[in-house]
Amino acid sequence: MSIDLSGLSAKELEALINQAKKRKTQLSKRKSAAAVRRKVLALLKAEGYTLAELFGGAARAPAAPRKAAAKPGKARKGGKVPPKYRNPDDPAQTWAGRGVPPRWLAALLAQGRKLEEFLIK
Repeated sequence: MSIDLSGLSAKELEALINQAKKRKTQLSKRKSAAAVRRKVLALLKAEGYTLAELFGGAARAPAAPRKAAAKPGKARKGGKVPPKYRNPDDPAQTWAGRGVPPRWLAALLAQGRKLEEFLIK
């Protein structure tokens, strides 16, 4: 961890040092997590309970499942986007402006027409 101290004034540095000393004192007074765990498990055993009975699930909570990485070639499904472009020859053919342009648009652009001509107003 790196903190840029060059922009702090003497007063700000002193306040930061005091905060760090307080935190260090707090941490030094704490018992280790292993010791606390042993104490809790001993108390549960003495009372006749298991950790799962009191808190549900397994005795040791499993880590949250990670989402699988997206497979190459598969795009994330998003919401439907309204069309931006319309084929003047067939108004039923539209394109939202995302992904690969449709064949009708590619053919018209290859003829030298401009994309702006097909904007839906």
